[in-house]
Amino acid sequence: MKVSALKHSAVAALALFAACNVASADTVVKIGHVAPLTGGSAQQGKDNENGARLAIEEINAKGLVINGQKVTLELDPQDDAGDPRTATQVAQKLVDDKVVAVVGHETSGTSIPASKIYSDAGVVQISPSATNPTYTLQGFKTTYRVVATDAQQGPALANYAAKVMKVKSVAVVDDSTAYGQGLANEFEKTAKAIGLNVLSHDATNDKAVDFRAILTKIKGENPDAIMFGGMDATGGPFAKQAKQLGMRARILAGDGVCTSSIAALAGNGTDNIVCSEAGMGLEKMDGGTAFEAKYEKRFGQHIQLYAPYTYDAVYIVVDAMKRAKSTDPAKIVAAMPATDYKGVIGETTFDSKGDLKHGVISLYGYKDGKKALLDVVKM
Repeated sequence: MKVSALKHSAVAALALFAACNVASADTVVKIGHVAPLTGGSAQQGKDNENGARLAIEEINAKGLVINGQKVTLELDPQDDAGDPRTATQVAQKLVDDKVVAVVGHETSGTSIPASKIYSDAGVVQISPSATNPTYTLQGFKTTYRVVATDAQQGPALANYAAKVMKVKSVAVVDDSTAYGQGLANEFEKTAKAIGLNVLSHDATNDKAVDFRAILTKIKGENPDAIMFGGMDATGGPFAKQAKQLGMRARILAGDGVCTSSIAALAGNGTDNIVCSEAGMGLEKMDGGTAFEAKYEKRFGQHIQLYAPYTYDAVYIVVDAMKRAKSTDPAKIVAAMPATDYKGVIGETTFDSKGDLKHGVISLYGYKDGKKALLDVVKM
């Protein structure tokens, strides 16, 4: 064979090799995650991100094929600092990054403003922890959540307080956020309906550290319980200062307070807290024990609260891809309503708004600073 022929054969072989490599290359698909990674709720935000990351690492390790094409998932993690304005900026960044879906945001106050941006872009958004009813009442086809709502959580707390704790009178305090105010309002509505005496409703903010003025006023009202709508970063000091003032009232709170970090934040006021989670407790989840072991091995820390929900949310997105036989965001949106996924948190099916068809509320108390399940309410 002539030298020129050899060169031609070599070039052809290289071209064929390159073409095969292109054909066999994995398609990289980005899934966004948003939570506060800075600020008072950063520990919960990182917990949520870890859950999503664990799912993506597992799926990539097993190998994912969509419609005959190998797919590698990539997490696009963003920090909204728990701030509504930052949340919209981050949402636009994820749209510009061409993510196919977003797991987040963590809070109602960030999830609600961000949801319009995802809707306009036609990108699925699954919040693992936003509980304000407004989030899914906007008519967006892209908006979902994998937790119960405050319209379920507030009444569950009020009913438990009245029927089990035998509370007769309550004071209400909220942190002026979409989450805290929404939960407190839902609680108050039910409390009044079932005959509890609501003595007052005060507002603080999510950056407050000193609650003694509000608590001193409430102490004079002498309620049996105080409902606090807010996160653990404020709810912990609130409970601690109530204890320091010698108040007898129990502290009622929602999922934002019901974390593994509350004992460090509330000190000797921890055992005075009764709180709710907008889902099944980890210890009652069918896959909870196995998930907890995997999570702690991978990240070397305990689960805060909603990591199992972000983990399942990623799998729900991938389930929609498989059923759609596509990674096209529009086809993922079209596949989402038919979701019927069994994961760590149980079976997930959605109603026409994007809410769970079968929400669950778990109620917890604390003994010697350790969280203990009190009751499970199926909605």
